Amino acid sequence: MGKDFYEVLGVSKNASKEDIKKAYRKLARKWHPDINPGNKEAEQKFKEISRAYECLGNEEKRKLYDEFGEDGLKSGFDAERARQYQQWSSFQQERQTHAGQEFGQYHSYEDIFGDLFNFSTEGTPFKTATSFRGRDIEHDMTIDLLSALKGFTTELSIQKMKQCPECNGSGTDPHSPITSCPNCGGSGCLNVAKGPLHFTRTCPECQGKGKRGNNCTQCDGSGQVYGTERIKVSIPQGVKEGSKVRVAGKGEPGLNSQSGDLYLVIHVTPHPLLKREGDNLYMEVPVTVREAMAGSTITIPTIDGPVNVKVPSGSQTGQTLKLKGRGAFSTKTKQRGDLLVKLIVKVPKTDNKEILEAAEKMDNFYRDDVRANIKL
Repeated sequence: MGKDFYEVLGVSKNASKEDIKKAYRKLARKWHPDINPGNKEAEQKFKEISRAYECLGNEEKRKLYDEFGEDGLKSGFDAERARQYQQWSSFQQERQTHAGQEFGQYHSYEDIFGDLFNFSTEGTPFKTATSFRGRDIEHDMTIDLLSALKGFTTELSIQKMKQCPECNGSGTDPHSPITSCPNCGGSGCLNVAKGPLHFTRTCPECQGKGKRGNNCTQCDGSGQVYGTERIKVSIPQGVKEGSKVRVAGKGEPGLNSQSGDLYLVIHVTPHPLLKREGDNLYMEVPVTVREAMAGSTITIPTIDGPVNVKVPSGSQTGQTLKLKGRGAFSTKTKQRGDLLVKLIVKVPKTDNKEILEAAEKMDNFYRDDVRANIKL
């Protein structure tokens, strides 16, 4: 663990920004390498002072440091998820203190008895207080429109609770001696009632394992640590803004139970040519004056590859052609929408005399005033 930044600068934790700056300047003048040439100790001291001021002199970094220590300054640190972990850790400690209390819904009458009297019915297969499913988590994922329409497979680096690599989730130091739990005699449970109904409760000392060892130093006995995990995910075709993609078992690990699920919340960036509305796709395609007047067959790109489209003679700007089944795939109906192609007639930019004379002659073929209906 590194030195406390406040101690390095010699200021209190409630020091003002100006006090921190003054302390840094004073120490920097004293330990600067130019003033102490060849002095390795001074060089190291100056590095520590600079690093401390880089953090405490920045309000945002100082807040993270005060809350999370140096971990809060690491690249990619997620403060919100770290707070969630702290809440989870607090719950773990309380759960261990009050072992046997269920933190969820009742699943049978045995659960009600267990919650009231801190025991479980011996031999019954219902969930006990020392087993719970891992928490589901959400992760925002931004992708481009084409990727959303086609689907793809990728790998993500996600910060979350994961199984402790040191103890493999057991919570016990693998290098410590393992002994039979003296509280339950190695059975993992304690008798709490005698008579026609025989009840037991999970041993609070060994959490039902029957064995004991020292707590793992890396996870402090919880069996879980906060870190980064690379996860392979498949995004199905047709996802849209706000879609949620479930990745089973990739949430936070449970206690003696299955892990929760990861839900990817999809955000889609706009495309320069394509626009999605519902399951239909819209595209504007330019055509020449000749293609619009005489009709033609043109080639346009689609998400399935190039497609030939017939432009009717006499087409106008704004006229829309429908290509059925060339739109977006619907994850609900398993059907595809349509691609609607809006034609835009493009006039050539030229000062060629012959072209301009031909355009002038073309004016004679308009039957009506093209601006007759333009009124306010």
